[in-house]
Amino acid sequence: MNEPARPLPAFAEFAVPASWRCIDFLSDLHLGEDTPRTFEALATHLRCTQADAVFMLGDLFEVWVGDDARHEGFEAQCAAMLAEASSHRFLGFMAGNRDFLVGHELLSHCGVMHLADPTVLAGFGSRLLISHGDALCLADSAYQQFRAEVRGEPWQRQFLSQPLSRRREIARGLRAQSEERKRMQRREEWVDLDRDETVRWMQAAGAQDFVHGHTHLPASHDMGHGLTRLVLSDWDLDDAKAPRADVLRWSADGLARIAPATAL
Repeated sequence: MNEPARPLPAFAEFAVPASWRCIDFLSDLHLGEDTPRTFEALATHLRCTQADAVFMLGDLFEVWVGDDARHEGFEAQCAAMLAEASSHRFLGFMAGNRDFLVGHELLSHCGVMHLADPTVLAGFGSRLLISHGDALCLADSAYQQFRAEVRGEPWQRQFLSQPLSRRREIARGLRAQSEERKRMQRREEWVDLDRDETVRWMQAAGAQDFVHGHTHLPASHDMGHGLTRLVLSDWDLDDAKAPRADVLRWSADGLARIAPATAL
């Protein structure tokens, strides 16, 4: 007996201004105090890219414990970088599984637009679906249960009511647990997006192409039915053995992977 279909998400829509020539997509930078080269690479790209807009599709930060953290330390540096960049070009931010507590206060302070997950972009003569991607990793049922809990208003209200120092302590513990799970898991065991549900999303959204991050497995996948799934690269320029970063650029010519912009 077939299981009933999952409810489809609400697909937000964003009309790309006719004046825009191209949009850059990136995700999974996991910025933290221990990633200074990755931070500088992003700051340079946001300052020097030729794109009219940069859409950041989640896990920009390794952890975000509340918008009140933006007033001090590394978080203040990040806020200043985003505010400076938004004075030159359009910035959009979509929450990931690490930075889902980024809120209106930070985005408003930095001049960054919130992007709902998922969103359909209408521009350059086509429709493009974008998402962080974690909501489609259905085989990881434990994570999906955790995701549903922490994205809910009761959990977030309780967490954000605690002192900033306590929230940082909890975040360090959760990060350590996550890193331990990754060390115990072989790369081929990582959960990817559910193929059938991904196709259903794309068809419901009327989008031929789907761009997302989360899995750290950059590739282009033929989904059949004339559909293509493009996975963004994570960034880690602080890894001396395997530095990595790329940007996916969308224009009237289609989608292309490029290196981050360098200083002029």
